[in-house]
Amino acid sequence: LTQLSTNYLGPMDLIRIALPRMREKGYGRIINISSVSGMMAMPTMGSYSGSKFALEGATESLWYEMKPWGVRITLVQPGFIHSNSFQNVILSKLARTAIEDPSDPYYVVYRSMAPFIERLMSLARATPEDIAERVLATLQKKNPRLRVFATIDARFFYILRRTLPRKVFHALLYRALPKIRHWGPRP
Repeated sequence: LTQLSTNYLGPMDLIRIALPRMREKGYGRIINISSVSGMMAMPTMGSYSGSKFALEGATESLWYEMKPWGVRITLVQPGFIHSNSFQNVILSKLARTAIEDPSDPYYVVYRSMAPFIERLMSLARATPEDIAERVLATLQKKNPRLRVFATIDARFFYILRRTLPRKVFHALLYRALPKIRHWGPRP
């Protein structure tokens, strides 16, 4: 519920407050910060991805609805960002148990994904400041696009997602998961 409240319900509440005045003025800007996880999900990040998928869907809907009133709607989509934000993840009680208990069926999953995400974030070139600059540049455009890719990997994953057959796309991502052969039941 925390992910949904933060990443979807909060922005929607703010938009509901701001839209009447924007429609009245015939002008306004709404920029929602999404994520690559709003177009593709990763293991152990289901709630985060679900909240970002919801934000993407609602924002796209608003783009159509608000265009006649002159209100510009944009999704800024970052991918991996060079930061330590992964250290701030709040795990559920079940996830904490899975990480600490080698007999838990998800032990290897969580133990594999945490360093994988940390590594991807440490290798990322984009910084939080880069994303802020992208948001500012988007605000300064007269007619911004609906989707603005804030990092090169966001653009890359978008292209992959749109061009590859789903079966191939999902198979590639599955094979890229760390220690995937060790997930699931042990022989």
